[in-house]
Amino acid sequence: MPRPVTLFSGQWADLTFDTFCEKAESFGYDGVEIACWGDHFEVDKALEQDGYIQSRWDILTKHGLQCFAISNHLVGQAVADRIDERHASVLPPRLYGDGKEDGVRARAAEEMKNTARAAARFGVKVVPGFTGSPIWHMVYSFPPNPADYLQKGLALFAEMWTPILDVFQEVGVKFALEVHPTEIAFDVASAENALNAVKRHPAFGFNYDPSHFVYQNVDYVGFIRKFADRIFHVHMKDAYRALYPTEAGVFGGHLDFGDHRRAWDFRSVGRGSVNFEEIIRALNDIGYWGPLSVEWEDGKMDREHGAAESCAFVKRLDFAPSAVAFDAAFAAEQ
Repeated sequence: MPRPVTLFSGQWADLTFDTFCEKAESFGYDGVEIACWGDHFEVDKALEQDGYIQSRWDILTKHGLQCFAISNHLVGQAVADRIDERHASVLPPRLYGDGKEDGVRARAAEEMKNTARAAARFGVKVVPGFTGSPIWHMVYSFPPNPADYLQKGLALFAEMWTPILDVFQEVGVKFALEVHPTEIAFDVASAENALNAVKRHPAFGFNYDPSHFVYQNVDYVGFIRKFADRIFHVHMKDAYRALYPTEAGVFGGHLDFGDHRRAWDFRSVGRGSVNFEEIIRALNDIGYWGPLSVEWEDGKMDREHGAAESCAFVKRLDFAPSAVAFDAAFAAEQ
């Protein structure tokens, strides 16, 4: 049985939730992954307003769509980050407040606990998102990092996130960190560190997204096999990595996405450098049968065209594993 193919609403939050769902249906998706921004899913309303959760399901049902996850990347980013004025652009005013770091972090942490509670009420079992990182700015060690910088950073991450994960565990929901630059985990090694920092908490795992690995030259298929029991959700997202010298390398040269001088950029699914065939085979090997959620980004393509072609690409690519060995018939004849 094929996995459901869903569309992440984060890049469509300029549309009303009803309009977004109408488009997702027209593109051929089986369901959606709902972002907790725009009017798509508001955590405070989900917990406080009678009928709000049912209103989300009514819209989904009207368009024949399923939902397996709600995502709260923007608030999660503020939990363990070093807070500055950039966070005002991604957080609602009630959470950003006066912008003072301790207060922003505390309010963001409480909102993530409430996101777990809202997800449980909504009836989904996974919340993909970000964690932020107190040590991302030290990823390139110059001036030289203190010997204990990593341990201190991981300890702070664990201090901030373990109480949140405890709430996730209490309500029966998993948190799936999207391994991504600027987060506490951005490749295989740092993902292992993060998992160990929270003592392999049962509610902590990963939202697998290969687009953030391919341009770093990280083994994105190996990631699936290494963390087989921690892949809680999957994004289908592509990125192109140039195989020739460019003016701006992996760090991007402070150039905007879409600039032709970059060494890498996000692309519509199937048009970049990610080998999705090997990803599907690895997901089959580990027994992941959850949704394949398209996170569509391509700065040089019309998004409706791209979302529709991505849906068709993923549905054509996905397949169930064989229940028998391909040469079993020969053995039977002996």
